[in-house]
Amino acid sequence: MPSTASAFAARLALVGDRSPHVRAHGRIPVLLDALRERDLLELDVYWIPTEDAGQDGALDGFDGVWLVPGSPYASEAGALAAVRAAREGRVPFLGTCAGFQHALLEYARDVCGMRGALHAENAALDDDADGMLIMPLACSLVGHEAPVRVTAGSLAEKVLGADRRMERYHCSYGLNQSYLGLLREHGMSFTGFDDDGQARIAELAEHPFFLCTLFQPELAGDGARPHPIVRAFAAAAAAHAADRLASR
Repeated sequence: MPSTASAFAARLALVGDRSPHVRAHGRIPVLLDALRERDLLELDVYWIPTEDAGQDGALDGFDGVWLVPGSPYASEAGALAAVRAAREGRVPFLGTCAGFQHALLEYARDVCGMRGALHAENAALDDDADGMLIMPLACSLVGHEAPVRVTAGSLAEKVLGADRRMERYHCSYGLNQSYLGLLREHGMSFTGFDDDGQARIAELAEHPFFLCTLFQPELAGDGARPHPIVRAFAAAAAAHAADRLASR
């Protein structure tokens, strides 16, 4: 965008390499417009390319960061920097599809100390397979819908209002389950799983709003009614903006 919202609007950073070929990139602005009209949320939205997101201070002053789908990103380092800025700055964060994958990658490297953690999509053929945190899915989920079971008492359950939902995917990579325990030991909560026990939602309980989904809530329905996760993220950003302005 950006929009022409007022000085009191929540400033949202959509971090990703915008492309007309990525369906989510066309859908997300429509959803945010719907939230302005239906929920009366004041949102000032900016697209931040991943190559820019890695620059010092690139995400300063934002009230929400959404690491959007569309990998491989032009800059893996920039995508990871966006996650870290939101996580350490306690800024509402949403990561969907590739955003989920890279949020886990950042956490493994910067919190768990797994500096050699890799994403298979970005890895070279001779890279250490033992460090492959994000792996190709056994069965691609491109264009699929599948049920997700949600953990009771989690942020995800609070947002979704249900313990099981059908969700839409468009991805070919997911978490290497061998590292589930390591990530949990360092504070990452996995609060949504498919029927085979594969992680589909991750969150940080000590963060104001940090939610990641392998599925794509932005692709739900026809785009006229934002998914509850998108609505909750925007509302969290609006609350962050209100707190920021109140502290001036």
